Amino acid sequence: RRMRTILILMLLLIVGVLAALTLTPIPIKPEAWTPPPVPAMEGPYAENTLLKDGAKRFGVNLGHGPEDVTVREGFAYTGLEDGRIMKVALDGSSSSEYANTGGRPLGLQFDAGGNLIVADAIKGLVSIAPDGAVRVLSASIGGKPMLFVDDLDIAADGTIWFSDASARFGIKDYINDLWEGAATGRLLSYNPATGETRVELDGLRFANGVAIAKDQSFVLVTETAARRVKKLWINGPYKGRIETIVNGLPGFPDNMSTAPDGNFWVAMPSKANAQFDEVMPQPFLRGVMFRLTQWGLMSGPVPAPRGWALKIDANGQVLKSLMDPNGESYHTITSVNEFDGQLYFGSIAQDSMGRMPVP
Repeated sequence: RRMRTILILMLLLIVGVLAALTLTPIPIKPEAWTPPPVPAMEGPYAENTLLKDGAKRFGVNLGHGPEDVTVREGFAYTGLEDGRIMKVALDGSSSSEYANTGGRPLGLQFDAGGNLIVADAIKGLVSIAPDGAVRVLSASIGGKPMLFVDDLDIAADGTIWFSDASARFGIKDYINDLWEGAATGRLLSYNPATGETRVELDGLRFANGVAIAKDQSFVLVTETAARRVKKLWINGPYKGRIETIVNGLPGFPDNMSTAPDGNFWVAMPSKANAQFDEVMPQPFLRGVMFRLTQWGLMSGPVPAPRGWALKIDANGQVLKSLMDPNGESYHTITSVNEFDGQLYFGSIAQDSMGRMPVP
């Protein structure tokens, strides 16, 4: 009788655990999809230490998470997790608070009028005037608020092209978007003359980096979750055409920028996770795994960070790969911007920017 009682209790425990793993409410609705294969770390992706050997920290102890960096008239500007935009002298002689968006500034760039345009994950698309005044340009579309404005680039005609990473989750729950697997990210445009915001491309799996071609013929956007880069032709004979120029990077792409030579820099915060990719076609199993991460019994989809930046051409061919495999000099790179022969790196995990001469 005692053994029978023990067996019943064990059975009830197993049933309870199974019920918890399958029935406990979760904030995601996993969708089935199949990621592209993860390429081998060879050829253009072969391990190297170019970034480790060349990168130095710049603007140390600024604050957490200098996501993006832009340079203007002898100063670097970057946005921090607490909403501050910092202005740092390139020679390291000074640093000061330039403005505070009250949100989470991510991608940023100066427009022709000297306004600092900011993709703020919480506030939306923001403009900071030279006197420091903060103005929200766009925070909703079609009557619905944008949840995760991420990166931007400004066209020669003044149009601001920017990404809204997810229509489901904001920055504080960004990892949920990777677990869910829904393609709700968008590439948007804002016309400063009319104040109109338009959806230019939707159905993106975590829309992120944005970069416009030097000749203004197309715009590129990264899909972090899908590890790919898409091209939308915006001018010329191919206007409206959509192409995938990279399908299956060996890491998760973040921000992009256009290099002075007309090619493109891509930030790569971490390597891909092939084991996680295997469960993407299985939404039920992914729901179980998500619950385990909520209980601290397994890790999430993003593996250990490293320092990594790629340079690609307009067709997606890799021209250069800069690595710091163990993140010793600089890691979790979310942006790469080239100014006057120097590369400037941003990171969501550092308290400083990174910098190195262009190899």
